[in-house]
Amino acid sequence: VQLVESGGGLVQPGGSLRLSCTAPTPTFNMWRTGWFHQPPGKEREFVAAIRWRDARTYYSDSVKGRFTVSRDSAKNTVSLQMNSLKPEDTAVYYCSVPASTYDGGTYYYTRAEGYDIWGQGTLVTVSS
Repeated sequence: VQLVESGGGLVQPGGSLRLSCTAPTPTFNMWRTGWFHQPPGKEREFVAAIRWRDARTYYSDSVKGRFTVSRDSAKNTVSLQMNSLKPEDTAVYYCSVPASTYDGGTYYYTRAEGYDIWGQGTLVTVSS
């Protein structure tokens, strides 16, 4: 399974970006798709996730109300719309999916241990 992220770049504080995560070959693995970010010098952190079958979403407290995760079945793509960006959102953003179909509940949607396959990442820089 290959995941490809796109949409990163440089944006001013208060601006918006839309990231996309695509599997070039359709895969069942995207049944749970998560977004994580890794700020400079810090550990990778959960940002948002979506359950494909009913579009249930999960967010970290730091992005709730500013970021929206969604899926497009026709394009086999999960997107992360990021609004009201802050300098502290600067990070490499990764999408990830699990290798299995084990759900495990909210715990596994919001932690890296619920995911096995990672994209290469896309850099988001929020700066004036």
